[in-house]
Amino acid sequence: MPIRIVKAADPIEVKQLIVTLYSAPGLGKTSTGFTAADPLLLDFDNGVHRSGVFRRDSVPITRWSEIEDLNEQDLAPYKTIIVDTAGRALDVLSAHLMDGNPKFRRAAGQLTLQGFGALKGTFTGWLSFLRASGKDVVLLAHMDEQSRGDDIIERLDIQGSSKQEIYKSADAMGRLQLVGGKRVLNFNPTDTAFGKNPAQLLPLPVPDFGVDDNFLAGIIDQIKAKLNESSKAGVAEMARLHQLEESFSKFDKAETFTAQAQLMINADKKDKALLVKIAKQKGFSLDKKSKTFIAAAAAEAAGTGANA
Repeated sequence: MPIRIVKAADPIEVKQLIVTLYSAPGLGKTSTGFTAADPLLLDFDNGVHRSGVFRRDSVPITRWSEIEDLNEQDLAPYKTIIVDTAGRALDVLSAHLMDGNPKFRRAAGQLTLQGFGALKGTFTGWLSFLRASGKDVVLLAHMDEQSRGDDIIERLDIQGSSKQEIYKSADAMGRLQLVGGKRVLNFNPTDTAFGKNPAQLLPLPVPDFGVDDNFLAGIIDQIKAKLNESSKAGVAEMARLHQLEESFSKFDKAETFTAQAQLMINADKKDKALLVKIAKQKGFSLDKKSKTFIAAAAAEAAGTGANA
């Protein structure tokens, strides 16, 4: 099968996201997850009851084989799959892999290097399946606090190097925190906390879910819209520069390049650099003193040429 090459000028539409949310206990990770669009929660942590009255559909998971039994028909009514928690899901998957293949188990009951490879492949493959099914994915995680001098470092509470798979898989990562006694969802990374904020969202006050039960759904929509807007803007900018390059390539006289440069005094730097680049290809250099283009040979002899 031939490979599919995405051209630089092709927009990339973001249809599904993987979002990771983490926090200290008691800040409402599960309830926040339930405010995603048409959610189904996979309850690895046996904690869905702690969401209280604000609860949606869920599936208790004790073995990875129960995940393998889920199919597209089961997931069809839902738009968002919530994994509660990602750390526990990886623990369950690790146990499944070690039970199925002794080569994946160390004497201490931990995964071997080969086992971690299988963990990565199985977990990312499952996330890919969910995306291919048209689902957004919300990975919930507990927070681990570590001391570094006087600073408290906030990390995902996930054992071993498996947490790296969560970092790499997430399109956006935010943490629920208390600021002035009020809950805030913050996607910004800091010196002491992880975050991924592709939409450049400001810290968001967490509302009363009895009033706004689509909080996370709105955030996910904002991130998608921003990413798609950026993709379209990038494609439009590339098309503009390509058109400009074609226009400059028609010039064949130093005087024409000079006249164009005078029209571009206030133009963007990359537009000016493009003009100099095309002029150089045509055998002309920009004289810095006179701000005019001259033949490259003459510029070299005079020692006044400017490179692109």
